[in-house]
This record gives sequence, C-alpha cells and structure tokens, in this order.
Amino acid sequence: MTFPNTFLKTVPVIAALVLAQPAPVMANEDGHGEEHAENLLRMSQNQRRQNGVETLRIERIALAEEISAPGEVGLDLYKTSQATPRISAQVITRHARLGDEVTSNAPLVTLSSVDMASAQGDLIVTAREWDRVKKLGRKVVSDRRYVEAQVAAQQARAKVLAFGMTKVAADKLVSMGDASKATGAFTLYAHQDGTIMRDDFVIGEIVDPGRVLFEITDERTVWVDARLSADDASVIAADAPVRILTSAGKQFSGKVLQLHHAIDETTRTLTARIEVSNTDDALHAGQFVTAFIEAGKTDPVLAVPQEAITLMNGGNHVFVLKDNTLMPEPVLTGATRGDWVEIKSGLKAGDEVATSQVFLLKSLILKSSIGDAH
Repeated sequence: MTFPNTFLKTVPVIAALVLAQPAPVMANEDGHGEEHAENLLRMSQNQRRQNGVETLRIERIALAEEISAPGEVGLDLYKTSQATPRISAQVITRHARLGDEVTSNAPLVTLSSVDMASAQGDLIVTAREWDRVKKLGRKVVSDRRYVEAQVAAQQARAKVLAFGMTKVAADKLVSMGDASKATGAFTLYAHQDGTIMRDDFVIGEIVDPGRVLFEITDERTVWVDARLSADDASVIAADAPVRILTSAGKQFSGKVLQLHHAIDETTRTLTARIEVSNTDDALHAGQFVTAFIEAGKTDPVLAVPQEAITLMNGGNHVFVLKDNTLMPEPVLTGATRGDWVEIKSGLKAGDEVATSQVFLLKSLILKSSIGDAH
C-alpha cells in the first residue's frame, strides 16, 4: 500500500507530539472520547513551540476589498534590452545562447560588414594623418590643414562607433595602426545583467539593421497586464496592493504600476499594469494568471487566517486555545478576503486560535476517534 508523501512526513511529527503528551486516557465503556481528545490536545506553551503550533489572538480588523481580473505575465520592459546591428552584416560567431545568464558588457555575437571594413580603414588612415599633423604643430602646417585632419579623424571615429564598434575596440584598432586589421568584424555586447530570452538567428545569416539578435531581461520582476472593466478600473489607484494567483494555486504579491487610459477596441477593457516580484523565477512571460487588486477596505469584522480553518464532520472548525488545550470549535464563515476569512459566529474577539499545524491537530482528533472505536 502506497502512502502520499504528505502523510509520510506528518507521521513522525504526530508520533513526536503524542509522545510529548501525558499518557492518554482511553475511552471506557461509558465513553470518555472528549476526555481522550482533550488529553491528546493538551500542550504547554513550550510543547506548542517545540511542535511548531503557533496561535493568534483574534480581533476585529478591516479586510481588503478586492477586484479580480484575468491577467497575462509579460517582461518588465523597464528592465529589458535588445542587441541589434546598426548596419547590414553577417553573423560570424555566437558567444551566448538562449537561457544564458549574462552580465553587462558580456560579448554576445560577432558580426562582419563591408561597410564596417571601409569605416575601419578610414579610421586608421585619418588617425595616422591626424597624429602626424599634431606632431608637426600649427607652426609648420596651415591652420586649415590642422583642423581638417582633426575633423577627419573625429568623423571616422564617430562613424565606426555609430556602426557598432565599442570605444575600446576603436582605440585598439587605432593603436595597432595595422590596415590588415580593418576586416569589418565587430562584436555586440550586453547592455545589462539578465537572462537571454531571445536569440533567433543562425551563423552565416545576413541580418539587416534593427534586427533583434538578443533580448535580455532581468526576470527578478515581471509585469502582469490585468484586464478590467471601465467601472472597476475607476476605483483602482496606482500602487494599490495586488495578489497574483496562478492556475497551480501559487500566490505572489505585487502592486499596480500604471493604469492605461485607452479602452481596448476589441475587449472593451482597460489594462492595469502590475509589477510583481519574481525572485524564484516562478512566473514566465505569456503565462495566464488571476489578479486580485485591492480597491478599499471593509468595515472591521472578526476574521482568522485561512490556514486556521479546517473541515471536520462536514463543517468548518477552528482550534481554540483554552487552559493549554486546543479544542476544535465549529464556526460559521463569511467572505474570504486575501489570506483572511470572516467569522460570523462561533468565536469572539480575544479568542486565541491555532494558525499552524492545524492538520496535525486534526489528525490527533482522528486518532482519538479511532481509539474510541476500539
């Protein structure tokens, strides 16, 4: 018989907790099931701490009013850059590939261009001439010739930089002064730290100016574009807190970054752009999610964290701490707002309830029931 992993992990904890308790009083023929359960669930503060049972004294609090909207994950364009050629060129060497983590100024791809070769040759020639004229000085050469040589060298340098060479590469080419080095080869470098999200090209391909060869983004934050009706969007404010929920049930925190002011002609909705922390790389561009955007607060109500509630005997229960004993109490729940659930009846302000290891406490109750049955 195969047991789920969760059960296998829980059994040692249950055993440790039971061993930490006073010897349980078994039910007799007259039936003392409640006394048996109470003994199993009686724990001192130190025992609760050892077994990871945390409690919370509940009060009336204002819960967040939320508006839900479908959303799609996209790249944070404020933390995204592209590597593109400025002139027509051929791909010679690839230095990085899709999925690589790169740092700023890391080499990405080496290209070769006839136009670049011509510009590099002009740079070497004009740099040599300017260096010779400078050494002669204004007393030997005419002022016109002096200025023309200087301007020609500056323009040649500006041209190779505009074509895509770096300042370091241009300086090296000039310092060597070797015309055979004017091959037209030049390398594109990363503009930022990040992950390569796009590299759609092959070696030997001729690429046009503006062609995106690499796209790099910092995935530690992503954008979620949520679609809202005009009425819902009117009550949303910039910087409003947002919960992002995936189809797998994972939850992330974010905030409204921007609200678009133009209605989409097709969907007749407005877009709220949400910034979401993605340090675990769990969200990816193109993924569909649900956004719960805060749009105000309710009047104060009695509420408990969601993890405090468990289903027993067909109804919701909460484990209430009284005299170092955690016993289940039935509760009538109301609306769920974020991580909190409204309690309409069954508890009162000041009650102390368990907010962790609730499954363990429930298992001890079930153990008590099984023991009574035997």
